[in-house]
Amino acid sequence: MTDVDIPEVPFPLEAYGPDGDWCYADGVLTGRAGPRQDRFVPPGGDALDPASDAPRLLGAAPAGDFQLLARVSVGFRDAFDAGVLYVHAGERAWAKLCLEYSPDVPTVCTVVTRGHSDDANSFTVDGDSVWLRVSRTGRAFAFHASRDGARWTFVRYFTLGEEKEAGAALVGFMAQSPVGEGCVVTYDRIAFRSGGPSGLRDGS
Repeated sequence: MTDVDIPEVPFPLEAYGPDGDWCYADGVLTGRAGPRQDRFVPPGGDALDPASDAPRLLGAAPAGDFQLLARVSVGFRDAFDAGVLYVHAGERAWAKLCLEYSPDVPTVCTVVTRGHSDDANSFTVDGDSVWLRVSRTGRAFAFHASRDGARWTFVRYFTLGEEKEAGAALVGFMAQSPVGEGCVVTYDRIAFRSGGPSGLRDGS
């Protein structure tokens, strides 16, 4: 696995987990999930299966509030295939904002893991693309999604632990195919902005 330099992201990105064939060219980041690759701790389970992992490309954002956004497109084949914006604060403290085939309709979904994972659907999407955005605001994170990249729908607002953990969180990209044979995910219109959104629920 090799690290990937993305000019729009002002910090280094390192590959984690299984090989995702990460590649960046002409403003487009491409990654690939292999068969049965996911990152999820079932709420009724006792531990994270050591085989439960998925390709991730992550880096440490600069201090302070920020927004990381991209248009995400998924080559859907099987249920729960997804392209993800991912936040990682610890082995049992992380979150996913997904465009997911859930189970047979493209849907904006979220997972927040604090020891065990939860799982929530937001809204369905026509087609195989949507804009996703993760923001850090103080000690908390916010998830938003957009059909056009202009007006943003509030999806989730949460913490992953103590303030120092939020400040040290890694952020970036992930691909998953929990029950399928793998899928390809592309990210374009990638942008990183200092500062959080002007409001969480006003479409900004």
